[in-house]
Amino acid sequence: MINSEFSWPVRIYYEDTDAGGIVYNANYLKFLERARTEWLRQLGIEQDQLLQHNVAFVVRHIDIEFRNAARFNQLLAVSCRVAQLKRASMVFSQVIADETGRVIVTANVTIACVNLAAMKPIAIPEDVSGVIARATS
Repeated sequence: MINSEFSWPVRIYYEDTDAGGIVYNANYLKFLERARTEWLRQLGIEQDQLLQHNVAFVVRHIDIEFRNAARFNQLLAVSCRVAQLKRASMVFSQVIADETGRVIVTANVTIACVNLAAMKPIAIPEDVSGVIARATS
């Protein structure tokens, strides 16, 4: 069984920051995405294999709160857990924190499963939803 909360380390590089050495706000979205992707990978779900079957996970909605600033060369931990698993979507609760545990960003991210060709919602494939349900129970 996989722990229901997953954490992925992210080092802040110069390219992630603005002229003042503070992480540019859009880059937090990239960090959140990487953690979700690595969580799926840990479960044995490779998104490129889903794409071969015309299935994709897309971000439908994000509620994000920027609570503190991260800076160049900091090591962050990006956590994610499934707060809600539905037939065709998932809601992730995510937190980005620094080395001391200080919260930098909190986010609730709704991910929809779609048929890539039609860009229409579809049910999460049963083999995928089964793995996710077992990992989050």
